[in-house]
Amino acid sequence: MTDALGQLVLDLPHRPALEAEDFLVSQSNCAAADIVDRWPDWPLASVLVVGPARAGKTHLANVWRLKSGAAPLVASALREADLQRAAGADLVLEDLHTGIADERILFHLLNLVREHKRSMLLTSRLPPGELQVRLPDLRSRLRALPLVTIDPPDPALLRAVLVKHFADRQLAVEPHVVTHIALHIEQSMEAAAAIVAEIDRAAMAARRKVTRALASEVLARAAEHRR
Repeated sequence: MTDALGQLVLDLPHRPALEAEDFLVSQSNCAAADIVDRWPDWPLASVLVVGPARAGKTHLANVWRLKSGAAPLVASALREADLQRAAGADLVLEDLHTGIADERILFHLLNLVREHKRSMLLTSRLPPGELQVRLPDLRSRLRALPLVTIDPPDPALLRAVLVKHFADRQLAVEPHVVTHIALHIEQSMEAAAAIVAEIDRAAMAARRKVTRALASEVLARAAEHRR
């Protein structure tokens, strides 16, 4: 990575993610990063983090899991045995938007975490009011949780994420090329990952460096494909 590329990343603070890769913090996700820093001083026993696909929810949950020693759970696979894990451990429950296998179990988990003075971090792409929850008590409980939102990436974060994706693929890309790409893609983490993969494939196929011209060709093809 060139010094210029490194500077693009260093312009944003890095959060050590223990065994995970660094979590880049900007205005769009600072509230979610702050809730991890504030633990165990949370307003309630459980906190819900909501954000779009590939916004960093799983990464953030992993940072907190490693920090707290929490046991990982998945909403679509909740079962009776998970109730035994709540009594003596903090919990991470991911992907509420994919469906809750047993709503009664989740309601009891929320109660047990509170009663045993433990903590639970939940994640979802959808806010509580948009989740398909049939159990009235659970619906009310989820809506009462402290809600932390991860917004779509701001321009600085999007550029830094592009740089990181390129670096992960061992591609040295000039800052002006990164800026050009950031201006012409959907402002999302998912779009950033997808376009870097496409550019990487195009560069390998043509045995070319990643230049603005190559990036523009790939961007044009992607735009044509979306029509």
